[in-house]
Amino acid sequence: MDEIATVTSVDPAKAPSVSVGDVIVRVDPRYFRPAEVETLLGDPSKAKQKLGWEPEITVEEMCAEMVANDLDIAKRHALLKSHGYDVSVAIET
Repeated sequence: MDEIATVTSVDPAKAPSVSVGDVIVRVDPRYFRPAEVETLLGDPSKAKQKLGWEPEITVEEMCAEMVANDLDIAKRHALLKSHGYDVSVAIET
């Protein structure tokens, strides 16, 4: 419950709004599952069969898009912070 992850080193060009010592992961009991499972696996075969769905990009491409989006957000936060605005990095409500 008291575990946290902190930044031990950072490349400012890749993560401009992150500093050494920042807490980046903290346990939040609100997100605990009542019955945690060890492995979660998705199977798109039903969507393919019943809906004719086919993926348009690979998992690797999707992850790259997600990381690029997170970096864009971090750069915007860094720009605002460098101009004196106090910007919260968390987006959960």
